[in-house]
Amino acid sequence: MTPDQIKLVQQSFAKVAPISEQAAVLFYDRLFEIAPAVRAMFPDDMGEQRRKLMATLAIVVNGLSNLESVLPAAAALATRHVDYGAKAEHYPVVGSALLWTLERGLGADWTPDVADAWSAAYATLSGFMITQAYGRPEAAE
Repeated sequence: MTPDQIKLVQQSFAKVAPISEQAAVLFYDRLFEIAPAVRAMFPDDMGEQRRKLMATLAIVVNGLSNLESVLPAAAALATRHVDYGAKAEHYPVVGSALLWTLERGLGADWTPDVADAWSAAYATLSGFMITQAYGRPEAAE
């Protein structure tokens, strides 16, 4: 990721943060729509899960300028996801739901440059997490 991409991700996330509850609902609704089989991995009451998602995103987004600072937590999260039943092929689906959610949340502020920046951020982090959890980034393909 370039410094400009990091800045775009951080600036755009700051615009989503005030609607974080709605964004989390949109995200999980979209995820379960495009990958209904993953619904069973989640609790019936999604309130706490939605809060965890947005808190984790905030930590990662704020840590992009110093990626090494968030990698230990990302590695631990990847390992926990394996325990929950997540598979490498779920990562692209989650990324798709995330980008879809951000596009809706940002509206006119979702530009091609912002989309590219978020895609790069997700690819970087998910590739790392897949490697940590499964040993190789190609596992998602």
